[in-house]
Amino acid sequence: MNQPIHTPNAPAAIGPYSQGVQCCNMVFVSGQLPFVPETGALLEGTVGEMTVQSMKNIEAILAEAGCTLKDVVKTTIFLKDLNDFAEVNAAYATFFPENPPARACVQVAKLPRDAKVEIEAIACKQG
Repeated sequence: MNQPIHTPNAPAAIGPYSQGVQCCNMVFVSGQLPFVPETGALLEGTVGEMTVQSMKNIEAILAEAGCTLKDVVKTTIFLKDLNDFAEVNAAYATFFPENPPARACVQVAKLPRDAKVEIEAIACKQG
């Protein structure tokens, strides 16, 4: 049975979807843009800072589901410009210092609200 995940510690969904969904021991986190949960505004700054905000949003949703980043088995990073890969990669790497999950990183034509980065994650709850 699918169980939607909602937390005030991450940005509210901007469409007809859940922040995340738990199905059995799997947690699927919807793509997270670099929105600041407290203001609902898109973070202004470098693409590295935006990556950090997207990852913090993922962390908050995982926490609501009883998971941590250590439970993440797969992520997908969507970039507006693949030339930002090195900066995004450096910021992303700080969240997975050991045993990083599988990952894909792709350039897309456009992201919602004209964001530069969006990250989604899949986690497997332990126990």
